[in-house]
Amino acid sequence: MGLCAAAMIATGTAGAQSQTASPAAVQLLTQPTGAPQLQEGLAALRAGEPEKALAIFTQRIAADPSDAAANLLAATAAIALYQPADAVRYAERAHALEPANWKVHTTLVTAYSMAGDAQHRDAERAILEAAHNNPALPDARGTNGYLLDLFREGRYSVEAIDYFKPFGRYNTYFRFIVRNAAGAHVWTIEANSDSLNQSSWAMAYPKQAKEGQRQFQLESGDSYPHVDYRSFSGAPGYDYIKSQVVKVLAAQKDPFPGEPAPAATAPVAPR
Repeated sequence: MGLCAAAMIATGTAGAQSQTASPAAVQLLTQPTGAPQLQEGLAALRAGEPEKALAIFTQRIAADPSDAAANLLAATAAIALYQPADAVRYAERAHALEPANWKVHTTLVTAYSMAGDAQHRDAERAILEAAHNNPALPDARGTNGYLLDLFREGRYSVEAIDYFKPFGRYNTYFRFIVRNAAGAHVWTIEANSDSLNQSSWAMAYPKQAKEGQRQFQLESGDSYPHVDYRSFSGAPGYDYIKSQVVKVLAAQKDPFPGEPAPAATAPVAPR
């Protein structure tokens, strides 16, 4: 049995956002094989009912532990439920059952990120990078990036997209899609290294530029109004950039533009 997995892979600026329309839609199999239960569970995932979906997939796994698609979909549902330990367990089982399928790694990388396992996460990133550069995998080569992480900060949930190569006009390395409690996309934060800015920065810091360092900007991406959060130089990895995004969100006391204001709490009448 072969898996036909379609992970949350970004195919463009709009694609990255449209494909991350709901946390419950993480790492879906578009054409699951096997029992009709998988179709039912997939429908539940698409409807934003990951608990129901996970119950269906685990029932299928109990009936047939060798069903790789059911295990990968169970990992998908566990990711949507912010249950990283279960997501890792199911995704690892799917990989053991289908070791040659590179798309399983798009689920493993998210599960490991959410579990805080940076060592395995980065090993998965390297596997995905190799798949992207492999001429024998045209579907991997045709993608720009993938869902690296899913995390919460305050009243927001965040989907972190990792691009294989700097993407778009401003050389985006990472894109963070911010959602409110209702799951609506309310803001975008990007880590960019604009080539225009890079040229002037390299003239001012030739030694660092020669070492391969760059100037980066953390900004609001395609969200409006535009906000420049901060600039920094070097070769920062994902964990550092994520920490800066977390600081931005922690400092965001007011709703983002266009986001409904939180419902006012009715005052308590004095006794």
